[in-house]
Amino acid sequence: MEFKVALQTIFHCSLERAFKSPMLCDVSKVHTGYGIMPRVTHTTDDANWGQPGSSKKIFVAPSLTHKGGFGSIDTVLERRENEYWKIEVSQFQTWMLGFTRFTGEWATREIAPNQIQVNYTYTLHASQPLLYPFNWLFAKTFWRRYMWQVTENIRKMAEGDEAFLYE
Repeated sequence: MEFKVALQTIFHCSLERAFKSPMLCDVSKVHTGYGIMPRVTHTTDDANWGQPGSSKKIFVAPSLTHKGGFGSIDTVLERRENEYWKIEVSQFQTWMLGFTRFTGEWATREIAPNQIQVNYTYTLHASQPLLYPFNWLFAKTFWRRYMWQVTENIRKMAEGDEAFLYE
């Protein structure tokens, strides 16, 4: 079963900044933790990050749901320059309420100079029918709020000209 959550907002920066910031800036400044979601501390195995097919290991701080350390794998599935990213988060190292993977999409479109429409969508993939009501509740409440926090962190980096760590 798939549970989809989508957000739309406007960034006030260049199209390139709005497109590149969520994937090519420091992910520890994007995923700063929220409730049961641990904050990201660093990544490894990320030499080619940002190119389709590339992946990186995500490491997280200790939290209520994770002892800390290696947390998951991020993989770039698709990249259309200044338009669209599609990534997958998988190989969770802790139980994730029956979710098997998350698929994230970040689409950008210039609507005026320094006015970029961002469409941010996450699909949470679940495999245990008995948990579907909890999966739906998690996606529509907690995950939606977490996505807003992530979006605001990305906005600060994009509009503040945060350096890219990857190309």
